[in-house]
Amino acid sequence: MTIISLISSALNIKESQIAKTIELLSSGATIPFISRYRKEATGGLDEVQITAIKEHNDKLNELIKRKETILKSIDEQEKLTPELRSRIENCWNAPELEDIYLPYKPKRLTRAEIARKKGLEPLADIIMLQHPIDVEAKARAFVKGDVKNAKDAIAGACDIIAEQINEDEYARNAIRNLFQREAVITSKVVKGKEEEGDKYRDYFDFSERLNKATSHRILAIRRGESEGVLRVNISPDEDAALERLDKRFLKGDNDNEATNYVADAIEDAYKRLLKPSIETEFGNLSKEKADEEAIRVFAENLRQLLLAPPLGQKRVLGIDPGYRTGCKLVCLDAEGNLIHNETIYPHPPQNEISKAGSKVVKLVTTYNIDAIAIGNGTAGRETERFITNLRYEKAVQVFVVSENGASIYSASKTAREEFPDYDVTVRGAVSIGRRLADPLAELVKIDPKSIGVGQYQHDVDQAKLKKSLDLTVESCVNLVGVTVNTASKHLLTYVSGLGPVLAQNIVDYRTANGAFKSRKELMKVPRMGDKAFEQCAGFLRITDADNPLDNSAVHPESYHIVEAMAKEMKCSVKDLIENKDLKKSLKLDKYVTDKVGLPTLNDIMQELDKPGRDPRKGIKVFEFDPDIRTIENLREGLVLPGIVTNITNFGCFVDIGIKENGLVHISELTDRFISDPTEVVSLHQHVEVKILSVDLSRKRVQLSMKK
Repeated sequence: MTIISLISSALNIKESQIAKTIELLSSGATIPFISRYRKEATGGLDEVQITAIKEHNDKLNELIKRKETILKSIDEQEKLTPELRSRIENCWNAPELEDIYLPYKPKRLTRAEIARKKGLEPLADIIMLQHPIDVEAKARAFVKGDVKNAKDAIAGACDIIAEQINEDEYARNAIRNLFQREAVITSKVVKGKEEEGDKYRDYFDFSERLNKATSHRILAIRRGESEGVLRVNISPDEDAALERLDKRFLKGDNDNEATNYVADAIEDAYKRLLKPSIETEFGNLSKEKADEEAIRVFAENLRQLLLAPPLGQKRVLGIDPGYRTGCKLVCLDAEGNLIHNETIYPHPPQNEISKAGSKVVKLVTTYNIDAIAIGNGTAGRETERFITNLRYEKAVQVFVVSENGASIYSASKTAREEFPDYDVTVRGAVSIGRRLADPLAELVKIDPKSIGVGQYQHDVDQAKLKKSLDLTVESCVNLVGVTVNTASKHLLTYVSGLGPVLAQNIVDYRTANGAFKSRKELMKVPRMGDKAFEQCAGFLRITDADNPLDNSAVHPESYHIVEAMAKEMKCSVKDLIENKDLKKSLKLDKYVTDKVGLPTLNDIMQELDKPGRDPRKGIKVFEFDPDIRTIENLREGLVLPGIVTNITNFGCFVDIGIKENGLVHISELTDRFISDPTEVVSLHQHVEVKILSVDLSRKRVQLSMKK
């Protein structure tokens, strides 16, 4: 089978679509570009499908490289037969490939290898025949050199037999299949670690079928193991495993001394070689699957966070709340530039309530503030009450904003570059204010792992996590589009086809030459070649450009189509965009060519209806229950408003206005059965929850969203 046919079979996508997608990816096209502007070529595949094709293609190419290494190794041993070559070349399963290679794999000095060097392999062959012989008598013929006696010779021969059993493909597959169906993962507390590992109490004496274990349990158990609190074992029923091996290697009609030695070797092979090997394989496989699930949840949470509703280009007062050190205030203009900062002390110990209130009201008036963004950390609720109780000369919206990662940003190189003359407290307040105006533009500056929407993020494969999160950020940035004349280099970095160097070059060009007046002008940016322009142009917006299409998602390669439409309607492109009746009169079939089909034409028409539209929803003001301030205020049965702050595969966490977030277990999200919490909730969703239980000693709150 070819790579394309294998991917087609795995993903249930036509081979022609896969072939074209791989061709586009190989030519340097990005996933967002292919899914948005090459629908005719791929048959309308979306980002998820294209990403899956890329991942499968990468894995299979890695497997091909491994095959080449294996073939070379066996060939150098002069053991590569045409049949063996064919088996290796036609194998597309990594564990099976390693099983084929195992007998030929260069060995370290194993017990079996030591026995072979003592000349005991012929004795092993004799015993494996399981004939009714006097084994000790046969073994005496091998007593020489390092072989001290017949018992020593038989032990060495059995070591060789055990290794042969371990390397037998059928045996390995039989045990592998048993693990797959029946393996149980167990964990026990390490003696003396009970108090130190109290948070793992649920796993002190835990057992579950491996194929039923959820990702968060696997990751929790593995973390407990790595911290030295838990001992973990993965295995099926030992008797069932030995029975399978006995059927393979014992000759049923024989019951003699040789057969008994083979039976002992089978048990040794299983316990010492096969079981540990397959256990490691399934341990790695279960960890890999758990990682994938945790990364999927993290990526989905990040996507929702990045696509959170923006306030838009408004003048914002950002507040980083605090008690003793005060509340840091920053005034930002509509583009997010810092125009003023100071500190107020409305809370204990200073309690300068009147003075602080006058300052805030004056700032709102002086800088014509449209909205106030308050960080949700320490003193957040108290600051919200203080701010909402003030009287302003104009209508001002007040929002509570997640400040997860703001401290990471404020101490980062990025923040120092942006605000070299200000300290971390001012930078943190700026980040909070900007998050309200445009969460996406601000959050791309922070390592996604620091944003606080993941599950076991430090336990999963870090390379895979970074890759997934980078793809998520890239997807979100290109879905929304970027205004090239106001975007930071960090935001531009994620635009299709750019990267750090071109992003910096765009900013440098903009600084030296002023705002871009057209998409064509991007070609003047150093190192902006035709390919990079093709990939990025459709995702970059230029407001107030002479050509209105420059502020839309219509790609420059399709401008001629819109111009032809306008010519047919005897109007300008601008008139065509603004006049719905003119657009309705168009017959799209007329513009279909061998390169441009209805998918592209329909996308163009949607964009002409609302050029440059933001796919994100509008923002809404949220208010907590004013009577709930601490966990002590809670009681069972109370119904409260809340905001979803994090989603895991076992439920979601909800902020109800106290320091501790409450947990809504997946079984309490809805009256119907669901396997994925994202079927019901999304990040930052406003919800109504009922208090099920309050554990004051452990500071835990159980919630329900059931009606």
